[in-house]
Amino acid sequence: MNLTIPTQPREAFGKNASYRIRQSGRIPAILYGEGRPNLALVLDKKDIIRILKSESGLNTLFKVAIEGGERDVMIKDVQINPLTDQLIHADLIQIDMNKAVRVEVPIELVGEAVGVKTEGGFIDFMTRELMVECLPAMIPEHLTVNVSELRLHQSIKVSDVVLPEGIKLITDPGAVVALVQVPHEEKVEAAPVVEEGIEAAAPAEPEVIKKERAEKPEPEK
Repeated sequence: MNLTIPTQPREAFGKNASYRIRQSGRIPAILYGEGRPNLALVLDKKDIIRILKSESGLNTLFKVAIEGGERDVMIKDVQINPLTDQLIHADLIQIDMNKAVRVEVPIELVGEAVGVKTEGGFIDFMTRELMVECLPAMIPEHLTVNVSELRLHQSIKVSDVVLPEGIKLITDPGAVVALVQVPHEEKVEAAPVVEEGIEAAAPAEPEVIKKERAEKPEPEK
């Protein structure tokens, strides 16, 4: 994404100041510098939301305009209000374009597995992101994994994922990405069958009651 977003230095702090910033459609933010002092900024909330909703999401590399020039940055973290589900704060990190970074890249499954199409199984998508290391300009939006050849009980591991040149794998290569499994069948106990014309036997009397009846004297006639 070739994007430069404007910023303003944050001059007022505290809850009231943060409230006024958010009421104006902006959010407070911190830019963590690469060997430089951290900067408190104010950003347009719409710019950050647009980046988060893009294909590359948190891995989007963009620029921020700051007094004195522009800086290459990525979103490090965001804070969401749990009650309103609104974006309320962003942490940015300055990026050195000549230095490798570690990021989590989402996996995209393609194709329909044989084990699903003809053998009654289902795909269990177990590892959805891979941690990789590469130069910022080489960060892929996603990694594609084809599951078409998978049969029942077969799997694709992290080591099977084909990485673009220049991308170093950090995630455990033995981790399973996707597995074709058999759905678990619920066992239903069958109800007892009573043949037509035959009444079900009454429950047996407890031995104590039987004994009391045996010991009880017969009434005089």
